[in-house]
Amino acid sequence: MDNTQLLNLLNTLTIEEKIGQLIQLSGDFFNAGAMAVGPMEKLGITQEIVQLTGSVLNVLGAEKVTTIQRDYMEKSRHKIPLLFMADIVYGYKTVFPIPLALGSSWNPELVKWCNRLTAKEACAAGAHVTFAPMVDVVRDARWGRSMESTGEDTYLNSVFAKAMVEGFQGDFTPGESLASCVKHYAAYGAPEGGRDYNTVDMSERRLREEYLPPYKAAVDAGCELVMTSFNTVDEIPATANQWLMDEVLRQEWGFDGVLITDYAAISELIAHGVAENEKHAARLAMEASVDIDMKTSCYANQLKPLLEDGAISQQKLDEAVLRVLRLKNKLGLFEDPFRGASIAKEQELKESYESKSLSRKAATESLVLLQNSKNTLPLTKATKVALIGPYANSQELNGLWAVYGDKSQVITVKKAFEEIMPSDCFKYTQGCALLESLDGLGDFGFFASEANALNTDEAREAEKNKAIELAKWADVVIFAMGEHTLQSGEAGSRTDLTLPKIQTDFMNEVLPWVKRSVLLLFNGRPLVLTDIKDRVDAILECWFPGTEGGHAIVDLVMGHVNPSGRLTMSFPYTVGQVPVYYNGFNTGRPPKSSTHSLRFTSRYLDSPNEPLYPFGFGLSYHVAEYTNLKLSHANMRAGQEIEATIEVHNTSDVEGEEVVQLYIRDLVGSVVRPIKELRGFQKIHLLPGETKQISFKITEELLKFHTKSMRYEAEPGYFEVYIGNSSDSDICARFRLE
Repeated sequence: MDNTQLLNLLNTLTIEEKIGQLIQLSGDFFNAGAMAVGPMEKLGITQEIVQLTGSVLNVLGAEKVTTIQRDYMEKSRHKIPLLFMADIVYGYKTVFPIPLALGSSWNPELVKWCNRLTAKEACAAGAHVTFAPMVDVVRDARWGRSMESTGEDTYLNSVFAKAMVEGFQGDFTPGESLASCVKHYAAYGAPEGGRDYNTVDMSERRLREEYLPPYKAAVDAGCELVMTSFNTVDEIPATANQWLMDEVLRQEWGFDGVLITDYAAISELIAHGVAENEKHAARLAMEASVDIDMKTSCYANQLKPLLEDGAISQQKLDEAVLRVLRLKNKLGLFEDPFRGASIAKEQELKESYESKSLSRKAATESLVLLQNSKNTLPLTKATKVALIGPYANSQELNGLWAVYGDKSQVITVKKAFEEIMPSDCFKYTQGCALLESLDGLGDFGFFASEANALNTDEAREAEKNKAIELAKWADVVIFAMGEHTLQSGEAGSRTDLTLPKIQTDFMNEVLPWVKRSVLLLFNGRPLVLTDIKDRVDAILECWFPGTEGGHAIVDLVMGHVNPSGRLTMSFPYTVGQVPVYYNGFNTGRPPKSSTHSLRFTSRYLDSPNEPLYPFGFGLSYHVAEYTNLKLSHANMRAGQEIEATIEVHNTSDVEGEEVVQLYIRDLVGSVVRPIKELRGFQKIHLLPGETKQISFKITEELLKFHTKSMRYEAEPGYFEVYIGNSSDSDICARFRLE
């Protein structure tokens, strides 16, 4: 349809039909007969409202989708198709590493391809919209949803936001693309105390400098939808925040797509204390230009009374409905309501070699080698290896938000080792349980918690003794440890970021018998590893690596692939440091350079200020040396640029990939500026002994910030340039902006 036809369609709709387009319900409302009565009664809506609903939440599978769509269209007066939206965050049936891991690849082009294949799989299953990417900047590892972000840095998250949106959406070819919904707008990753759904409070300057840019990058990349966040912004819940949603998102940034709430967010305005009742909540959301009400009865039951009272205008309603209709039209649903959903294609893509191969590559590039003392890694096939731990033979490698992932396809670490190791050089035992108890974790609705198989003292003692015997036999013991899946993700906030005590107690009993040790970590957030770090020889951060995780881990451990992953969230030395991140402010009393005595500087008495592992850090089997940092000019005028070059030399006999990172520090500003900020990176390949000269363009745009007057501009003065292999790099040059 063209725009005129859409407007004509809009004008033929009744008030009830228009309101229906702004309602999203879950699949249980569309079950036949009495099965749908319970959900309707619970939500307080009628069957008539269900039949007018515009979109469906988290129903996928070609057969289910086509059945619901066909039944709906047969009863529809205007034949306006349903939109099917779902949480397809980092894979559909084929699961890629969690986003925090994908960020650690520092390879946005690779991530774009991952999302393209995800879109293909999900389209075959009937999906139209994905609630992804999540681009929230996250600096507090206590927050469970750290796993869904690409990390703590504004610039890097912005780069990945663009790549992810482009990957999902492509050119909107039916069967090949999904409409992308960026979330959670805004600042959802900065809740007080790291507690999910909690208050966010910051200045407008900090919001604009550090938290808004990744969302804007997604909008600039053409994302079709934006999801409101649960938190407050300037003490106003985002879903009711007219300044944030209308003035900034729509007017300032020019976003003309669909704005959808997160789950039940409109009704939660009552609990926040800004709405008296559902009618008041619906009015606030409409005033903020929110288009779709996800899973409440607020719009369904209250928009018509609000129109009749004159509390909202007909124009406001029509604008929201038209945005929804335009999205359906852009997706081609009026021509093909099923948009390529196919049971045959769904099965074909499920078994795709291309998807599995890409999942394996993504995982290998996402793993981060944190420690490798005694050159423990890589191993050889002649090494006697004992694999021990609750994740050694587990298929729970997908993480919480792989809602539709095919767990049966997950390659375990044990299986991957058995494929390549001689049988007389490899042995396995579980060793210990993942957790002492699953109490308090819940089941998250679609996730069945595994029972503790080692549920008696006798079973635990037998496993421990078996592990000790294997440790005596082995040249290297590999411990596969980590968080339970339900300990991270949404509603997975924690105050204790160490490995579960049952695992560390077990390791402490086995380690005295170990010759060399490797710790594989499976987790959805940075952990505190201070107590275990010096007790093991090597640490490989595996995250939740997805379908091909086992293969990827063994590829790295055996040296078939050289580790190249680099952290995008700092690992705290202790939980008391968080939030901890590389680009904070210096304060008036920095401990390393203050003229005050050390006691009276900004520091902890019982811990370093610095994280255990900083942003950008990661080891490889090769060794790279950075030298000869040079700037093309010592001075830079407005509108000009400077070229920064550095030589990177592989001093080893191992080829590998290096992530060369550019940081800039503004030494004096009208407002306090960060110690340093990432402003560019390049992932390069180095042959043994090879030297490459790497260059970066430094433009005036890279120097801009929101000044004292809130103007976005660069101020004259001195700047320092750092280039190295992490945020800790001290290789520095200086120039002046005139």
